[in-house]
Amino acid sequence: MTQRMNLLMFSGDYDKALAALILANTAKEMDVDVTIFFAFWGLCLVRDPEKSSGEDKTTYEKMFGMMAPKGPEDLPLSKMNFAGIGKEMLLEMMEDDGAPKLIDFLNGARKKGVKFYGCKLSVDIMGFKPEELLPEVEIIEAKDYLKDALSSNMQLFI
Repeated sequence: MTQRMNLLMFSGDYDKALAALILANTAKEMDVDVTIFFAFWGLCLVRDPEKSSGEDKTTYEKMFGMMAPKGPEDLPLSKMNFAGIGKEMLLEMMEDDGAPKLIDFLNGARKKGVKFYGCKLSVDIMGFKPEELLPEVEIIEAKDYLKDALSSNMQLFI
């Protein structure tokens, strides 16, 4: 029987996203089926920085879209961000250790077939358009996420 892992990515923090994607990639390497459900700030991880749009959006949605991180590399640290200086220090330390960046883990998860789901209500409230997200992201409702989570062997909330 295939093992299944389900992650709910609620955080929009670089270090938390890094942890989630390390777990997702590692699980896939162990032949575990992995799904990630992106809600609210977690959606910033799967925003395509090349595809942000102000078309057909309210003033608030346009403002929010401009202020929110444009993609994975724009995410701040959860602690000690210090206006971006802390993140730069972390990135340098990662580079010194030869560790991949967040974008590398994200692309690895995409190539390995991790299933990406975006929360429909979160997408609607935050004013994101499905075409502004990575092409692998399928928009689903909370009940569909819960069905997936309930049938998984492991559920993680990050």
